[in-house]
Amino acid sequence: MALLSSEIREAASRGARLVVLQELHNTPYFCQTEDTRLFDLAEPIPGPSTDFYGALAAELHIVLVTSLFERRAPGLYHNTAVVFEADGSIAGKYRKMHIPDDPAYYEKFYFTPGDLGFQPIRTSVGILGVLVCWDQWYPEAARLMALRGAEILIYPTAIGWESSDPEEEQKRQLGAWMTVQRGHAVANGLPLLAVNRVGNEPDPSGQTGGIQFWGHSFAAGPQGELLAEAGEEPALLMVDVDLSRSEAVRRWWPFLRDRRIDAYRGIEERYLDD
Repeated sequence: MALLSSEIREAASRGARLVVLQELHNTPYFCQTEDTRLFDLAEPIPGPSTDFYGALAAELHIVLVTSLFERRAPGLYHNTAVVFEADGSIAGKYRKMHIPDDPAYYEKFYFTPGDLGFQPIRTSVGILGVLVCWDQWYPEAARLMALRGAEILIYPTAIGWESSDPEEEQKRQLGAWMTVQRGHAVANGLPLLAVNRVGNEPDPSGQTGGIQFWGHSFAAGPQGELLAEAGEEPALLMVDVDLSRSEAVRRWWPFLRDRRIDAYRGIEERYLDD
């Protein structure tokens, strides 16, 4: 947390009003194995981490988006984003809705799916549509945030390559990750921030070579245009985001106006077998 604190302070000193951290930033990505002892990493909200980050946000007068392992009750845990207002208060929280269960990403073992819905969080820098990692593959999540008035989509993330992935597959995965999120920006006429982990984290079980988190955090505008992009190394990415531009883009491309809400019956079904 000391290193994170230093980077947050650096961002604030360079004029940042909104700072976004990566998914589960307090610890290594512990979901590579299933281990009941790791539930000890979780903490209540509010709790020690919210006290720490709230005080930091108040001191620096920034809106801060964090990503925490929430202990809601004994045996009940969530992957939860907490947003702090510039006065240090908790502006709101979002519990990750889509929970993966893939090799090296055994999140269903640790996290109960969120139950707060897709509700944007109002802050002094805008209305934030905060989602988390695996949520970024689902257009429904971004759309519902947009329909509830979000002014910017934000994705704290922990995604990377498994050691056995060949180079061509790595390129496809990274390209798909950026493409789908830029598509959310376009489809909803909203800017978007994706903040990913970087570096190699070993598999504690030794069964794989661990995960190489690919970084490439980026900001996109409401037409999907890249405003800034980091590489695969640690970086402090500064970007100016003009929230007012969404109004003009939505006038040119009125996707919300032209949605056929009378014709989408079935979208809430798992699969349309007929």
